Formats: sequence, C-alpha cells, structure tokens
Amino acid sequence: MRWLVDGYNVIRRAPELESREQESLEAGRQALCDLLVRVARASADTFTVVFDGAQAGGRSGGGSGVTVIFSRARESADGVLARMAREGGAVVSNDREVRRAAERAGATVVTTDQFLARLNQAHRLPSEAPADLMDGDDEEEEEEPSRGPRKGNPRRLSKKDRVVQRALGRLRPVRHPYAQ
Repeated sequence: MRWLVDGYNVIRRAPELESREQESLEAGRQALCDLLVRVARASADTFTVVFDGAQAGGRSGGGSGVTVIFSRARESADGVLARMAREGGAVVSNDREVRRAAERAGATVVTTDQFLARLNQAHRLPSEAPADLMDGDDEEEEEEPSRGPRKGNPRRLSKKDRVVQRALGRLRPVRHPYAQ
C-alpha cells in the first residue's frame, strides 16, 4: 500500500518525534523517516512524506521504502498531498482540508492519531481497548443531519471506517527508536 504522510503534522503529534524536532527541523524529519523505514520493512508498504519546503522544493530518499518530498515555495505541503491523493493510497493527516481533499479524490483517509496509535499499539496495556483508533481528532466535526432510522447492524463499523481499519491493519506496531 502507498501511504502519503503529512510530515510536520505527524511529527508534532508524537512527543518523541516532537522532542527531536526541538533539536532541529532536520532531526525531527530524520526521526520520522527512521520510524517509517522500520514500518516499511515490517509491512512492505511504501511511504511518501511531504513537508513544506522552500524555493524549488524537491524529492529525496528517506531510507528504504520512504520518499521525502518538499513542496515548492508557492505550494503548501497540503496542496501536494491533495494532488497526490488523486493517484490513490492512504493519506495520513489531522488537517481537515487535507482529509476532505483526499476523500474527494477517493483516497483512504487516516488521522495522524489513528496512525500513531497503530504504530504504538505494541506498548498498550492489555486492558486498553483499541477503540481509540477511531477518535482523537482535535478539531470539532460537523454533525451530519439525521437521515431517519439507520438500517443494518449497529455494531458494524461504517464502510469508510472499515477501509481505514484494513489500511491500519497492514501496519505492524513498532517501538519508536527515540522513546524513553
């Protein structure tokens, strides 16, 4: 599977990555790439990490299975992610506009919190339920108007949520190399 990752969004939601970013932007970016290389090896998926760039932008290797893209000065990383989502894959971001653009493009949308929760799942206590994979979005969502009584199994996840769970299920939990 192809994963499109909103780089700074993920770094700033994971304390161990954010602490590396405090050292320098490059250290934060490298820590994220190191983590994704480990995930790519375990899952055989590919990851494209998009960061806001300067001037001409560019592309570089982030390690085995990881590609890093820097947006051009006149285009944000959000715009690059939205454009790349049209080619398919799963988009990882908590940014509402990025998620909406990815959904319109037909890509699978995974929040940063869901993604990080899956990667950290190896460290959960047995009593902790994985239900928190479905929540964690900081931004308030608009409630959809009621369309009458719902049909079907009330315990079954929506089709969209099942697609997200399948995508997350491909990832193997990993230990963050920078975790204390």
